Amino acid sequence: MHRTTSVVFAGPVSPGLTLSPLRRGRGDPCYHDAPDGAIWRTSLMRSGPVTARITKSAPNTVDCEAWGAGAAEFIESLPAQLGLDDDASSFRPDEPTLAEARRRVPHLRLGRTGRVLEALIPAVLEQRVAGKDARRAWRRLVTRYGAPAPGPAPQHMRVPPSAQVWHRIPSWEFHRANVDPGRARTVVACAQRADSLERLVDREPAAARAALMLLPGVGEWTAAETAQRALGDADALSVGDYHIAKMVGWSLLGYPIDDPAMVELLEPMRPHRHRAVRLLEVSGLAVNPRFGARQPIPNLRAI
Repeated sequence: MHRTTSVVFAGPVSPGLTLSPLRRGRGDPCYHDAPDGAIWRTSLMRSGPVTARITKSAPNTVDCEAWGAGAAEFIESLPAQLGLDDDASSFRPDEPTLAEARRRVPHLRLGRTGRVLEALIPAVLEQRVAGKDARRAWRRLVTRYGAPAPGPAPQHMRVPPSAQVWHRIPSWEFHRANVDPGRARTVVACAQRADSLERLVDREPAAARAALMLLPGVGEWTAAETAQRALGDADALSVGDYHIAKMVGWSLLGYPIDDPAMVELLEPMRPHRHRAVRLLEVSGLAVNPRFGARQPIPNLRAI
C-alpha cells in the first residue's frame, strides 16, 4: 500500500524540531535523517508496519509518502505527529530567557505519535545509563528482532518489534545488548500489557502518566519521556534526568539546581513545563556545562 498526503499549517513549520525527539541516536533503525533533508520513519501501527518519508515543500507545508499495511493509518495520524493540534496559546512566559526562547522559536510544535509502547520501551532502555549505551541496545535489539521496513526505505531501517516479539526475546539476548535484568524484566512486563498501554492515548495526559507509573520499573522520568512522545504532553517534566535540572538551573539562574528546585522553578509554567524545557533546548539558549556523563552500567557482555 502506498499513500501520500500534505499537511498545511497556519504558519511556519519545522518537522525536524517536532520529530527529532523520536530519534534514538544517529544509527536508529527506525528514524533516519537523509542528506536531501527528508526524514524517514518506521512504525508499527495497529493496521500493520509502515515506512514514511517526510519532507518540507513550503515554509508551512509538510509532504509525506508512506508504504506498507499501516500507511493509511499513519497518514491519518500525521497531523498530530507534526503537532498541528498542539495548542501553545496559553504559554506566555514572563521569565526573560524563556520569553526570548519563545520569540526565537515561535513555530516549535510538540507532536503526538499515539503509539505508547514504541515510546515506552526505548525510554526503559535509557533508564540510569549513558545515552550511547541505551542507543546501542535499542539499535541491536530492533535490528535483530524488528521486521524489514516496507517500501524504498534506507537499507538499515527496520520496523519496531511487536509486543509479542518483545515478550519473547530471550534473556540472553538482552544480556548481549548490555541490558541488565531489571530493565529487561520491565520491557517484557510492558510488552505483556501492550493492549492496555495503547488505550492510554484516550486518557488525559496526567492520568496516563499516573497509570504508566503503576507498572513495576516505570517511574516518573520514564512515564514523562513516554508521554512527551506518544501523547504530546506539554507538561510532562522529565524529573530524574541526569542533565535537565542542571541545564534549567544554568539557563535560567546561572547555576545548577536539583530536581526539587527545578520542579519549584517551573511550577508557574504549568501546563507547559516540558514545552519550556524543549524551547530552551532548541532555541540555542540552553546553558549546560558538562562535568560528567550519566552513570554507565557495567559491560554485561563481558561477564
